[in-house]
Amino acid sequence: MATISAALSISFLPPPTRRAASTTFSPRIIKVKPITCNSKCRRHNPLIPWFSQRAARFWCCAEPPSPEQETPAPPSPPPSSLWGVSTSAWTAGVAGLGLLETGYLSYLKLTGSEAFCPVGGGGCGDVLDSDYSVVFGIPLPLVGMLAYGLVAALSLQENSEELLPGLDDLDIRLTLLLLATSLATASAYFLFILNTKFVGTSCVYCLSSAFISFTLFFIRIKDIGLARIQKFVGLQLAVAVIVALSLTNSYSSATTQLKGTDDFVLEPYKIEITAESTPFAISLAKHLHSIGAKMYGAFWCSHCNDQKQMFGREAMEVLDYVECFPNGAGKGKKMANECAATGLEGFPTWIINGKLLSGDKELSVLAEESGFVSEVPEQS
Repeated sequence: MATISAALSISFLPPPTRRAASTTFSPRIIKVKPITCNSKCRRHNPLIPWFSQRAARFWCCAEPPSPEQETPAPPSPPPSSLWGVSTSAWTAGVAGLGLLETGYLSYLKLTGSEAFCPVGGGGCGDVLDSDYSVVFGIPLPLVGMLAYGLVAALSLQENSEELLPGLDDLDIRLTLLLLATSLATASAYFLFILNTKFVGTSCVYCLSSAFISFTLFFIRIKDIGLARIQKFVGLQLAVAVIVALSLTNSYSSATTQLKGTDDFVLEPYKIEITAESTPFAISLAKHLHSIGAKMYGAFWCSHCNDQKQMFGREAMEVLDYVECFPNGAGKGKKMANECAATGLEGFPTWIINGKLLSGDKELSVLAEESGFVSEVPEQS
C-alpha cells in the first residue's frame, strides 16, 4: 500500500519535484478523512496535501451515488378498472358526454334559442329559461361545461396524457373525487328544485345531467376504493356543504316568472265580487281559515274570479287568499315568493291540510276535502 501511495503521489507532482521525491521518499501513512460527493470535494483543506485532495476529488467525482443516499419515490396505488376499462377512461368518456350536453345548453342560453325538448313538450324550456338557470349571474350550463371540461382534462392526465404538468397521481385522484362530489351535490340540489318549484314539469336535460354527475361520482368512489375513501369523507362533506350553501345563497331571491309574458306588461287590477255569500259559504270560509287553508290565484285568471264569485263578498273577506302577481304580470314581473315556493301547477290552487288541489272547486268538494260538516245546507 505504501508503494502504491508513493506512486500516486509522485505521478501528481510537477516534473522538477518528481525526482527529488523519489530519492528522499520515506513511506508514511497519511490518514485522509473520506470526502463525499458534495461541495466539500471542491474545497481546499490545508490539513491534507494537495495531491491527496486531488486524488480524493478524482475518486469522489467518479463514483456514482450510493443506493442508500437515494430516496425512493412512494409507490403509486395500482390503477382501478371497471368491466375491464380503467376508471380514468370511464371518467373521461362520461365527462365528455356532460361536456357535449352543457355545451349545447350554453349555446342555447347565450344565443337565446329555444331548446329542443324530446320528452315533456316545452316543459324543459320553462326550467332552462327560469331564474334557476343562472348562478351568481353566470349561466348554469356554462359553469357545468367548465366543470366537465376540467374533469375530462384531469382524467386524461391520469391516463398518462401530459395535459396539465406539475400534478402527480394522488393530486389528480383527489381533485377528481372532489369535483365529482361537487357535481353530484349540485345535481341533487337541482333535482330538489325541479320537484318543488316546477311540479309537473319534465326536464330531460336536467335528468340526464344528474345521471352523468352521479355516474362520475360512483366511478371516482370505485377508483379510490371503499377502504381508502374513509380518509376523505370529511373533506367530501365540507365540499358538499359549501356547494349547497352557495347555491342556496344564489337562489335566495329567485322566483318563477310567468312563461310567455316577455313581450308585454299587465298591470294589476281588481274585479268586483258581485255575488252575496250564503250562510254555508261563510261557514265554510271560516272553517278553511281556522285550519290554515289557502287559495292561490292571479288577478288575470278567470277561473280564480269564478271561484271568488262562488264564495261571495262576505266569505272572501274571511278566506285566506294569496295574490301571486301583486305587482302585475309580464316582462320583468315576478311571481310572489310564497307562490313560487309552493310549486303551483296553475290557478287557482288550493292547499288544504297539506294537500294541493288545482283548479276551481265546488264548495261541497272543498268542504269534503277540509272535513267541514255544517248543519246549514248548501244553497245553489
